[in-house]
Amino acid sequence: MPKTGGARAPAAAAAAANGGDDGEWLREGAARIHKKGNEVFYNEAQVNNRDLSVAVLRRFLPQLAAEIAAGKIKLPKDARERAAKGKRARGKAGGGGDEAAAGAQPAAEAEQDDAQPGLRVLEGLAASGLRSIRYALELEGVTRIDANDVDPSVVESMAANIAANGPRAAKVHPTCSDARLLMLQSPSLYHAVDLDPYGSPTAFLDSAVQSVAEGGLLAVTATDMAVLCGNSGEVCWTKYGSYPIHRPYCHEAAVRILLSCLDSHAARYKRYVVPLLSVHMDFYVRVFVRVFTSAGEVKASASKRAYVWQSQGCDSWWLQPVGDQQQKGGGIKHTPGHGPVVPERCPESGAGFLMGGPIWARPLHDQAWVAGLLGDMAAESERYAAWPRLRGILTSVVEELPDVPLYYNIHDLCKTVRCSPPPAETLRSALLNAGYRVSGSHASPLALKTDAPPAAVWDVVRCWVAAHPVRPPGQGSYAAAILAKAPALVADFRKAPGAVPESVKAGVTRFVQNPAFWGPKARHGRPLKPEQQKQQAAQAEQRRAREAGGGAGAAAEQHAPGEQEQQQQQLEAQGADDDPAAAAAAAAAAGPSAEAVLDDLYAAVEAAEPEPAGGGGGGSPPHKRARQEERALAGAAR
Repeated sequence: MPKTGGARAPAAAAAAANGGDDGEWLREGAARIHKKGNEVFYNEAQVNNRDLSVAVLRRFLPQLAAEIAAGKIKLPKDARERAAKGKRARGKAGGGGDEAAAGAQPAAEAEQDDAQPGLRVLEGLAASGLRSIRYALELEGVTRIDANDVDPSVVESMAANIAANGPRAAKVHPTCSDARLLMLQSPSLYHAVDLDPYGSPTAFLDSAVQSVAEGGLLAVTATDMAVLCGNSGEVCWTKYGSYPIHRPYCHEAAVRILLSCLDSHAARYKRYVVPLLSVHMDFYVRVFVRVFTSAGEVKASASKRAYVWQSQGCDSWWLQPVGDQQQKGGGIKHTPGHGPVVPERCPESGAGFLMGGPIWARPLHDQAWVAGLLGDMAAESERYAAWPRLRGILTSVVEELPDVPLYYNIHDLCKTVRCSPPPAETLRSALLNAGYRVSGSHASPLALKTDAPPAAVWDVVRCWVAAHPVRPPGQGSYAAAILAKAPALVADFRKAPGAVPESVKAGVTRFVQNPAFWGPKARHGRPLKPEQQKQQAAQAEQRRAREAGGGAGAAAEQHAPGEQEQQQQQLEAQGADDDPAAAAAAAAAAGPSAEAVLDDLYAAVEAAEPEPAGGGGGGSPPHKRARQEERALAGAAR
């Protein structure tokens, strides 16, 4: 083959990857970048992630600077030795080959800034550099931001984007290195490290926990949700050291598996993590943890994690701590966890158990800190395009029970015994009236968090079924075993204070629907399929429409009040239940309910859809399940 043919092949591949377009300039926050096809990875859907990250660092970094200035943050002796060793290694790295020199370059340059006040940030997998540029333009007190990527062509594009954002973006230093090598050569150097990989972050965690300064922030994203949620449990075990169970709480369990993995990596270096904010949203989980050093605290690592015993016949689950702590005199004795915490068979259904985990069993968030973050974002909401979505997530986070891991799904509980689900408020009231605590979860609109034991939860379901009889289940079924038990708790379904979340009373939309084409994207450099090219064109058209209408944030804000008004109308209708005339007036004023409109719409769409080949034995397809959950949202809010 002629050499010219070989030279044209890469160009042809690049043109195919670009979908034949000449690129466009995109604006997000205070930054702008150039995007051309799929040359450099960019996902518009991650604006939620980037907006949240900017907001977290805007609140966290000034607090950290104040702690350092007040002498509250001190580097332990072994950490100081590790940092000194890293400096010596960086000084000698010039003779270690091109990759070693590239990895040492940002850390060596940062060493020259030691005399300057300020903070340092690392984005280990920066791609277009958009996030780092936003950090430079929107954060105060940051001296240096290292934006790293392993692909030289991507770093070249990143450098062009940095230059296009003016002199304020000059504090962003593009580097080309393996992120693991860069972090290993920079022990305790960065006050914030941000890792947002394509897929699993586990390959980077060991070096990441070493590169964070004492008390600094480590922000990690994991997008391999199929692995974390239990579709590939064996893969999750090999990557994260935890076995997932595919149950309704799997999205929160995914967050807890990532935190458990992070703490495990940190413990190897006498370090431990303290979560500030840990969420599941869209198609990924995102955690923000502080990293500290303490040989004594690391000994408690096992007691912060727990195994999950999951009934195979119902939604009952129990947690068994991996380790235990006992107060002995003036000290603490650490012992293995005691168990098993379950009998041989599930006491509700008579089924066996699955054993998963270990997962993080301590709080996911610092709720007081998150409440402050929510207030900060509300005060400057125009800064964040994703404010309506993030407001809903953070509001749900603040309202969660902090000391109750995992949750039940209201519809799944009722599906087990084949009964119609009660309104969420009714089920919450029964548990509150029995003396237990309840809350929702940011991870699901149908979540029920409670400190009630499984027996009490099922007693409430049994009492509901007794008042709303169902067709007798088949003999020998799990449903029959559950309903055959006489409830030890007589449920009181009268409305209880606290059954309706304060956010719902205030009209806050907690679960905001995302725009179309909101999801994961192909790796950069891969040729775009025709449908992906159509999606890109549709997204570009949506961006132009939003910009013409006042920006993404304004468009989302315009959509949110309609949902809030519907929630307010529902609350007014609930208050009129005891007055038929008032109820009729409220119903007339509200018009058709959101559920009624959705039901009519979905019924028409589903009637026009052909049945899948081979019958419907595989359960509802994903798009129909999404509709079912959306229809259930109005009932859950009530």
